[in-house]
Amino acid sequence: MEKSLLPPLNWIRAFEASARHLSFTGAAGELNMSQPAVSQQVKALETHLGQTLFLRRGRRLEITVAGKSYLPTVQDALETLSQGTRALIGGDRGRTLSVQCNLAFSVYWLSPRLGDLLAQFPWLNINVQGALWDPERTAETADVEVRFGVDLDRSLGGLRLSHDTSFPVCAPELAGQDWRKHNLFDCAGMKGNWLSWSQKVGQRMPANKRVNIGSTYAVSLSAAVEGCGFAMGHETLVEGLLSKGRLCRAHPDGVEMPEAYFLMPVLPRSQTPATRAFSGWLCEQAGV
Repeated sequence: MEKSLLPPLNWIRAFEASARHLSFTGAAGELNMSQPAVSQQVKALETHLGQTLFLRRGRRLEITVAGKSYLPTVQDALETLSQGTRALIGGDRGRTLSVQCNLAFSVYWLSPRLGDLLAQFPWLNINVQGALWDPERTAETADVEVRFGVDLDRSLGGLRLSHDTSFPVCAPELAGQDWRKHNLFDCAGMKGNWLSWSQKVGQRMPANKRVNIGSTYAVSLSAAVEGCGFAMGHETLVEGLLSKGRLCRAHPDGVEMPEAYFLMPVLPRSQTPATRAFSGWLCEQAGV
């Protein structure tokens, strides 16, 4: 296997700090290391590169031409790494928040309200993670999770945020038309679906009528917005689309949805100003 050209990060950091201080002792103080350890790491980097980076003048260092040439590249790389890390985890955990919720909730409910959230808490920096599958696993990386499911208040201690009904929706140009004669769309795995709705409101589902399925409501509702047919919706997701005239309610009757949105518990040791601000705002918006 070909030897990697990339030296270990600790060697790079030792070189960069030594170049700024022109002193192994100064670099050691900054990096919380011993002076001999810094000197050894710089020497290891020089051996790796096959270049002398410093001339040792007693206790004073003099950076060589090769060192001066290499230093800007090293500093740019360290700054890029630092910026990328800050963007990923935030520079202040108390003010940075990672929220996990499903894609449709993030697009149709959360995103339109982010302006209000950030107006109330301008110090907050929010990172929204839209999970489709395995929410239990992926939620480990989030500070706050809003999960869609059934009875999560009883099974996992979630705080119920919604009590929705399911009902058909369509684009304005299809309003008043018979849903049976058009394409139907829904989200996979829902108990509040076309079949359960039609049975409970006394609407006969035509024999062999097929329902097109998406892995998220973002697919089925987008199809309805574009006039491709009728989709099954519920208040949390379609309230904004209805108020803006992008969708119309296609039937006056709705049926209670078994599924709901839940704010999952945040352990006391994991709470921060950001988690408390967001959780309080979310409950206020949801009316709970």
